[in-house]
Amino acid sequence: MSTIDYTRELSVLEGKHALRELDDLIAKPLETKPDKKFYIALSITLSMTGLFVLGLALTFYYGIGMWGNNIPVAWAFDIVNFVFWIGIGHAGTLISAILFLFRQKWRTGISRFAEGMTIFAVMTAGLFPLIHLGRPWLSGYLFPYPNQHSVWVNFTSPLLWDVFAVSTYLIVSLIFWYVGLIPDLASLRERTEHKIKKVIYSVFSLGWRFSNRHWHHYEMVYLILAGFATPLVLSVHTIVSFDFAVSVIPGWHTTIFPPYFVAGAVFSGFAMVQNVLIIVRKIFNYEHIITVDTLEKMNKIMLLTGSMIGYAYAMEFFIAWYSGVEAERFAFLNRAMGPYAWAYWIMVTCNVVSPQLFWFKKIRRTIPVMFVIAIFVNIGMWFERFVIIVTSLSRDFLPSSWAYYKPTLVDGMILIGSFGFFFTWILLFTKALPVISMAEVKAVVDGAQPSHKDH
Repeated sequence: MSTIDYTRELSVLEGKHALRELDDLIAKPLETKPDKKFYIALSITLSMTGLFVLGLALTFYYGIGMWGNNIPVAWAFDIVNFVFWIGIGHAGTLISAILFLFRQKWRTGISRFAEGMTIFAVMTAGLFPLIHLGRPWLSGYLFPYPNQHSVWVNFTSPLLWDVFAVSTYLIVSLIFWYVGLIPDLASLRERTEHKIKKVIYSVFSLGWRFSNRHWHHYEMVYLILAGFATPLVLSVHTIVSFDFAVSVIPGWHTTIFPPYFVAGAVFSGFAMVQNVLIIVRKIFNYEHIITVDTLEKMNKIMLLTGSMIGYAYAMEFFIAWYSGVEAERFAFLNRAMGPYAWAYWIMVTCNVVSPQLFWFKKIRRTIPVMFVIAIFVNIGMWFERFVIIVTSLSRDFLPSSWAYYKPTLVDGMILIGSFGFFFTWILLFTKALPVISMAEVKAVVDGAQPSHKDH
């Protein structure tokens, strides 16, 4: 019987690392005290979150009149931010579930972080429909439960569809993330000598003993959850697109919105995952786990989805012309040449032009360049939601009610603060749980699985 050589060159990772060394490297951020840089970063994100809290306090005290919303632009930064953050959360489930079903080994180094980012992005997104209600303390009426007033929700409202879709997505993503954590929590339980940590890891690892029976059940459950989570990638942002597509407003009433929104969500989600992973791999010395090859594959997906977005932009104009509906034609011409043309061309430049640089292999593998392009993508995707919502509402069927939307200082505080809220959770995640799955990375290393020379 041949022995397994654990120090052979890794097929997915770069360099020669024993499996024990991988555990040590991944667990190191959890077993060391935060340094000065971590506290500086945390103070910045908490300060941004403070702006968020202050903006919400002003909104709750004085009302939504503190925002720039007007008639006819009743939806503005609140819904723009909601759609943007829901999109950011899509890459996590795609990386974890769909790529797992397709047995893509390159996902192992980034899947755990992407899953966590999904949860934090959906948490951020979920705040905006609540504050958009104007009376967030009445948000319980969005859920269809019997009450003493005998008031049932309006099941024909897209707002209610969002409640079901987003809450389901959050619950399934949270379960999927937690199940993947169980073997790693057991590894941390065995490593730590801290009594409180050992109790916490013991409780949340659910008695995991690394037995064959446990691995068999784990792999079966993980596969079922991956199969269950995969349709959510398509359904959640499809439902979000119905907020617009089921209306009769020119610029919204289009059947291309569901696939267009899904592609855009994956596009922006991958850009955000790539941005944060580039920083994480540098800080924690994960260059041999989150490899340049992995980042290049992510860039290829961004190139594909960015091209799909460009096609959708072109088809919107074609269908508006082909429909013969004067209001539709005007809505799209107004986007490109009207008062918000500056936002439209920022969107096109960032989302369509900048990803085309990924056709060149040298750019796909140059970290500073790909980092800047991914930032442009997220800027462009935020402006895409702004263009769709604001330009369509600011010019409705009655020219007498046309108005130009201008965001207020409170709008800006809430926007900046939402990024602070999101990145605060990211920083806490890096010090509380392993950002890379120990079990999955070790499973794809050469020598991790016994083999025979004759086969």
